[in-house]
Amino acid sequence: MVQTPRLTRRSALALGAASAAVLAEARVRAAAPSGEITALPAHQLAGMIAARQVSAVEVMAAYLDRIERLNPKVNAVIALQDRAGLLKQAAAADAAVKAGGPLGALHGLPHAVKDLSAVAGLPFTMGSPIFKDQIAAADGLMVERLRKAGVVFIGKTNSPEFGLGSHTFNPVWGTTRNPWDLTRSAGGSTGGGAVALALDLVPLADGSDYGGSLRNPAGWNSVFGLRPSLGRVPNDTQDDWLVSMGVAGPMARNAADLALLFSVQAGFDARKPMMLEGGGEAWRAIRPEAMKGKRIGWAGDLGGAVPYEPGVLETCRKALSRFEDMGAVVEDAVPDFPVEQAWQAFVKLRHWQQGGNLLAFYRDPAKRALLKEAAVWEVEGGLALSAFDVNAWSAVRSGWSRAVAKLFRRYDYWVMPSSQLFPFPAEWTYPKDIGGRQMRTYHEWMMATCLVTLTGCPTVAVPAGFGPAGLPIGLQIAAPVHADAECLGVAAAWEAANGDLLRRRPVLA
Repeated sequence: MVQTPRLTRRSALALGAASAAVLAEARVRAAAPSGEITALPAHQLAGMIAARQVSAVEVMAAYLDRIERLNPKVNAVIALQDRAGLLKQAAAADAAVKAGGPLGALHGLPHAVKDLSAVAGLPFTMGSPIFKDQIAAADGLMVERLRKAGVVFIGKTNSPEFGLGSHTFNPVWGTTRNPWDLTRSAGGSTGGGAVALALDLVPLADGSDYGGSLRNPAGWNSVFGLRPSLGRVPNDTQDDWLVSMGVAGPMARNAADLALLFSVQAGFDARKPMMLEGGGEAWRAIRPEAMKGKRIGWAGDLGGAVPYEPGVLETCRKALSRFEDMGAVVEDAVPDFPVEQAWQAFVKLRHWQQGGNLLAFYRDPAKRALLKEAAVWEVEGGLALSAFDVNAWSAVRSGWSRAVAKLFRRYDYWVMPSSQLFPFPAEWTYPKDIGGRQMRTYHEWMMATCLVTLTGCPTVAVPAGFGPAGLPIGLQIAAPVHADAECLGVAAAWEAANGDLLRRRPVLA
């Protein structure tokens, strides 16, 4: 028998009589088979709120109850706002539904924004002690779109300091832990969002990706993440003309939800002149890609150039065989270009871009003392570059991206693991070696995702399964530049064929 979710006594008291009246008129008439509102897909839940089959108040209460119970174990959601205030905002969302006016695509859904983006009135620390007391005065560009779509902002999700590194810890909020093993890293920099999704603490999660921040945590938490093409989603960058390799994008528990959030985030913004033309609504109607006859290039370890922990390549290649079962052809595919040269281009260009963002803090001795080691290293690396150096390394990047584009003349997709190792111990700053090979930088263990970043290709991360120790890993599936729809379509195809894999969820007592 389907159980109807109920408000807790605490929630009802917080609402007061007026809000309770709104609730009474919007009782739940449909629920997930388990009776858990939080288990419902976001696109279904948004539709139910709009159809008054469930109230936004009950949705909010269900998520807040779950956050209260599970978040202390993982530290994914930070800066959580007052429960009574959130329930009042949810009641206002219900009143808007009753009034019959136009509703946004995410109307009434609770949402926590990655703490690298500003939400007016909420803490905006970027994980840095420099900003530990900062409250955002206005919404960031992408957050404006979330607000217009009707979400209720409940707080933030945790990130590494300034997003540096693919392991979510910082001196302001602490460490986010992996729900599959609480002693392990959640990945990053969208680690908080990925964990919150994996545990049904939020219906959707936004994030950003420079060197793998929407892909590594998606793989390590068995959810979906999309790194879009450059220019799809507006970014709050200092420079509007020299486009950063960093992008904003969506994470979700399924492909339809991924497309839904992307449709809200994406679209032209005249304030950012390098944005691609077109609105975001078109991304919502994504269908599974027919995989029969598709050609997939498997990068593997790029001819031995990229080290992997034992079990990663084997787990991912086994997962890729599921595409072969769907009729696709999988072949080894390595770009005809020196991988080490491409890697050095990434390192140098990141110095220039990320170091430039941090330079003002570095030049202030008091603030420099508060910067993490990786931040100082990026700035000092950038200071060592001339303008001509940047131009030369950008030309190397272009050579690498052209070599990958050549692969796409033969292949529809290019695939490799979402990370070079399984989730590592949470107390580590970063892994110092992989398979006996010493890591030269704090992010070299993410070389596989960084090399895809260099190409500008849209890339979707999908769950690939679990390694020998039962820890998750993902596949990152790249498509040609601007082929974001193909990424969403292949994610939908993967989901449709792998229900057994995707039904496996982390369980916390």
